[in-house]
Amino acid sequence: MTQRLNYAKAAPDLLQAMYALEKAVASSGLDHSLLELVKTRASQINGCAFCIDMHTRDARKAGETEARLYLLNAWREAPHHYTPKERAALAWTEALTLVATTHAPQADYDALAPHFADAETVALTLAITTINAWNRLSIGFGSVPPAPRA
Repeated sequence: MTQRLNYAKAAPDLLQAMYALEKAVASSGLDHSLLELVKTRASQINGCAFCIDMHTRDARKAGETEARLYLLNAWREAPHHYTPKERAALAWTEALTLVATTHAPQADYDALAPHFADAETVALTLAITTINAWNRLSIGFGSVPPAPRA
């Protein structure tokens, strides 16, 4: 795939709102590792190679284990690798990323309550919303991950 457009260079002023939302979510108090798992999982579902590469790298830098990253696309079948809080967040991530199919089931929403305060639920939902928007920008404009180092 060839990059169609460097959207960051083409419209930097328009992207300021996205960057501000990213900053707000990052400072919301949600665990950085959880956010990287959510971003990676949504990117896997959407098939965004650029974002998968970025967020798995960021997750590793933040101390995430290889096993948890390898198993992320099968997290439901790996019950000992993810906490109940992470599992609730991943289910919500999948529900919102696939909202046209799932319609955000009440059970997935209800599973958040034991683990997230209302403001944290909003922050998590905005994190999911934002990564889905980034995925669409990256896929739509043909962004690709950098070539592997030798």
